[in-house]
Amino acid sequence: MKWFCCIFLFAISTGSYAQSPVKYHISFDNADHHEAEISVIFSEVSSSPLEIRMSRTSPGRYSLHEFAKNVYQVKAVDSQGKELQINRPNPHQWDVSGHDGTVKITYTIFGDRCDGTYLAVDNTHAHINMPATFMWARGLEKRPIEITFTKPKRDWQIATQLAPTKKLEIFTAPNLDYFMDSPTEISDFELRQWSLGANGAAGEIRLALHHDGSDEEVDSFAEMCKAVVEEQVAIFGEAPAFDNSTYIFIADYLPHISGDGMEHRNSTILTSTRSLDKHAVRNLGTVSHEFFHAWNVERIRPVSLEPFDFEKANMSGELWFAEGFTRYYDALVLKRAQLISIDRFSKNLSGLLNDVLNGRGRRYFSAVEMSMQAPLVDRALSNDPRNLSNTFISYYTYGAAIGLGLDLTLRNNFPGVTLDDFMRAVWERHGKPEVPYTNGDLRDILGEVTGDIAFAAEFFANYVQGHKLVNYEELLTRAGLLLRRAKEDEAWIGRLQFKFEKDKAIVETSTLSGSPLYQAGLDHGDNVIGFDGQAPESKEDFEEILKKHKPGDKVEIEFEKNGIIKKVELLFQSNPEFEVIPYEQAGTTLTEEMLEFRQNWLGTRLGIKAAHLKRYCPQCSRAFPFENEFCRFDGKELKITQKKENK
Repeated sequence: MKWFCCIFLFAISTGSYAQSPVKYHISFDNADHHEAEISVIFSEVSSSPLEIRMSRTSPGRYSLHEFAKNVYQVKAVDSQGKELQINRPNPHQWDVSGHDGTVKITYTIFGDRCDGTYLAVDNTHAHINMPATFMWARGLEKRPIEITFTKPKRDWQIATQLAPTKKLEIFTAPNLDYFMDSPTEISDFELRQWSLGANGAAGEIRLALHHDGSDEEVDSFAEMCKAVVEEQVAIFGEAPAFDNSTYIFIADYLPHISGDGMEHRNSTILTSTRSLDKHAVRNLGTVSHEFFHAWNVERIRPVSLEPFDFEKANMSGELWFAEGFTRYYDALVLKRAQLISIDRFSKNLSGLLNDVLNGRGRRYFSAVEMSMQAPLVDRALSNDPRNLSNTFISYYTYGAAIGLGLDLTLRNNFPGVTLDDFMRAVWERHGKPEVPYTNGDLRDILGEVTGDIAFAAEFFANYVQGHKLVNYEELLTRAGLLLRRAKEDEAWIGRLQFKFEKDKAIVETSTLSGSPLYQAGLDHGDNVIGFDGQAPESKEDFEEILKKHKPGDKVEIEFEKNGIIKKVELLFQSNPEFEVIPYEQAGTTLTEEMLEFRQNWLGTRLGIKAAHLKRYCPQCSRAFPFENEFCRFDGKELKITQKKENK
């Protein structure tokens, strides 16, 4: 997914509420065609032209998204309904002059993408990301806001972190920042809610779930979400003090939407095409990631993103921590909550370490520098081809690998000290008081937690600001996990990313530097005519040829590059893919010491077995409708089996 998340900076206005509020209204008369009608009233404004803006970016996104592209039919009138002159100095701004101290703007906006960044309006719901939807005025950012939602259908509900009022369709925000950070779902969703446990501050967690499944699936999913929340609260020792004493998960799990996750101060957006009947636990990965952000990002905030700028791209060198450490904990929490098996957790580590150990980009950029690439890669669009496969490793992945390495290093070198201790220390120093941090602050806190300033300085110099990697193979051994080459006897030519059309096998992306395809001179756009004497017409053709060879073999490859036919020799390499597997699956002795280390690392922090354990399979983690159903590993694959008593 990206896992796909991120950051927003919030500050409640301390200004007077005597200022006239900005008043919004949104309705959906043409929902079948993805349109919303919006009006906004700015009153008691100065006589100078009022500068009205659409945001160019959104909380949690670092690149530009140019939301003005979906705005049309813009009109402005004063308090008497007199039409006002509008000048357009740039694509994102409307300057309104000649007003009488009041400006009412009306416009139509189109939205047809349901995720954490955009607006989606259709006959099933209105899914609203505020920066993608609402204009705002320069100079009025500190004013309180009131918004009225006219629901498309009377029996639909409204889910939002905005403060409710006595009128069900009217909500408020203290200022523009909070308003922009408050996504809203209007639909016929299912609502589940529960109080935070003894380890949390007083408050309530809500799950507003818009899906096409059963009530039983919602109940089961809510129990698993509760388990995730409890494990995360245990890490920090307390929950954040949520505004209005409420945190809300806003989830859309429908086949016609886009997959995403986006955290906010007191809520999160969760979207996926995966249904709960088959993929409940997979959807939990995003739940875990985004809720962890309630601490790490929403309150533990980097200086580099303070304040968030709605008018330009936002760059930070701390995303390896803000996003990456959150990425590390999202799977770790699921394992601690016993929602995934050790097999599944190991597969998660396999994907993580493959990307980093085999990532070419580490030669060019450190974790800090990868973080600074976010405005250029965070769903940023461009028409020209890019060489990211050779120059970039996601700061999510890179940071998660650093988190894994640091956690295991602490447990190995500093008995009684873990990454949980480090995160709690960062929370106490920067999260609770909401004092933004720098990379230097994180380094200093690591020195304090370990009592070893030299270690902290060396770790940051080598692995955060440098290009080195810890010895993952050695560190994982302590937990009885084996890191090894998964397919080293297989012949490999590089990633098989081809586009097959009209008897052509066209290379779709840049080839990996150092791979056989790269060494042979092939790159994006080249057409493979012959490979080992055959004319490959499908990915399967390439795979069949690979099966006939071993590393070190040489074959002829013929290809067309810019109209020129070339024939060269290609040398097969050993497949570099890594895997992490538990010792017990590898036929290696798992010692009591390893089990103890593993339990201290991956075991629950709650000391109890929760009720949710009856609703998932401990082998494959699939949520089942019947409690007597579970999976059995028969040596080759997991199979659903019936048992009289719950396993």
